[in-house]
Amino acid sequence: MGKPTGFLEFARQHEAYDPVSERLQHYREFVHPLSEVAARTQGARCMDCGVPFCNNACPVNNLIPDWNDLVYGGQWQAASERLHRTNNFPEFTSRICPAPCEAACTLGINDAPVGIKSIERAIIDTARAKGWISPQPASKPTGRRVAIVGSGPAGLAAAQQLARAGHAVTVFEKNDAIGGLLRYGIPDFKLDKILIDQRVAQLEAEGVHFELRTLVGDALPHYIANDATRTIAPERLLREFDAVLLAGGAETPRDLPIPGRELAGVHFALDYLIAQNKEIGGGAKNPIDAHGKHVIVIGGGDTGSDCVGTANRQGAASVTQIELLPKPPGEEKKPLTWPYWPQKLRSSSSHEEGCGRDWAIASQEFLGENGQLTALRCARLTWQNGTMQEIPDSSFELKAELVFLAMGFTQPSAALLESFAINRDSRGNAAAGTDDPNGYATNIGKVFAAGDLRRGQSLVVWAIREGRQAARAIDRFLMGETRLPR
Repeated sequence: MGKPTGFLEFARQHEAYDPVSERLQHYREFVHPLSEVAARTQGARCMDCGVPFCNNACPVNNLIPDWNDLVYGGQWQAASERLHRTNNFPEFTSRICPAPCEAACTLGINDAPVGIKSIERAIIDTARAKGWISPQPASKPTGRRVAIVGSGPAGLAAAQQLARAGHAVTVFEKNDAIGGLLRYGIPDFKLDKILIDQRVAQLEAEGVHFELRTLVGDALPHYIANDATRTIAPERLLREFDAVLLAGGAETPRDLPIPGRELAGVHFALDYLIAQNKEIGGGAKNPIDAHGKHVIVIGGGDTGSDCVGTANRQGAASVTQIELLPKPPGEEKKPLTWPYWPQKLRSSSSHEEGCGRDWAIASQEFLGENGQLTALRCARLTWQNGTMQEIPDSSFELKAELVFLAMGFTQPSAALLESFAINRDSRGNAAAGTDDPNGYATNIGKVFAAGDLRRGQSLVVWAIREGRQAARAIDRFLMGETRLPR
């Protein structure tokens, strides 16, 4: 422990943001990482408590007290090495993870928790700037071939682990670039896509082969993004590879089948975000333009927040976000929730850029003229014991020329799972447990499943965890034993 009294001496310092007026003019990242001096001071706040609850709360079980201490001591390269022991892609998690580790920080019981996420970003950004991130190819090949379907964080993490174990890995991606929702679901102002490109280059140097615009299985419904120009049958993968990992996302969006749903101007959130990310990446102009329009975002999660930030950058006349659930409390009751993730009101940087917010709202009808959306009719709700009830005579209208449905995702593509004859659980996800020795194995021999396709819609950090653990399970399946870490 570098500074036994650090948590008593130093206050938490947050990363700085560009002013709203400046960052709304572009789609680049606008967060200023901690300086070396500031990061070392923040690392000194870590209490090195007897039971590191932060480590347990982190899905990849990052060795947080270890690298906090190393940063405090100025041992940046060692901190980077320790960080990469458990996390393949800390540049992703340090930007977009909600940081359940901080909610579990012991210091957070009666003070601001350690800024774990900002220290993590300082470590990985320093490591990248110093040239410490380099390919780690296997010393010798095993002769085994593994196919991975999906190039999101679960697929990429598994690919890297398996390639480092010596297996020949091919990743099949139906879209025109690698990254899954990292690439097209998360705006550039939250995650610069060069970070994905840098990791893809590292994976290729480690022997991973990528097949783009390649759909595995049957045709997909229109609401799932698909740039594929060729199709591969599951039977071919089963014939040509020694193991197959299905690592696609939970791509079926939750719809809102109320009157007027067919009106022009009502869109799934990803239809909007994917098109905008492609435009920023040099593709065609986004056909959905919020400039000068009144925008409603239905759904209070991260995807909804991303729609808010994007609409503001396009110059929307107004942006309003509504949520079915009641407004959370401003602060959690720590004696009742710590060290678990608390239910409390959270505001993102996009909300700070301009957004009206309302809670306990039921959407009743999309209204329009000549086939074009003009308004959304809503009603207010009351919640008691987890049950909602509409308040009589509470109906009202919100002006709306664009509505984005950002209510989450229900399940992975049924077409993919059906093409492999994979058993599904009650939620439509691939049925595969996590316990050894058959962790992540499906009912079909040598076919495994991981990430959102297996567990349902979740966090990037959970996808990385599942990709790593699935790689360990596959390595054991192929070799009879494994030395890959969990």
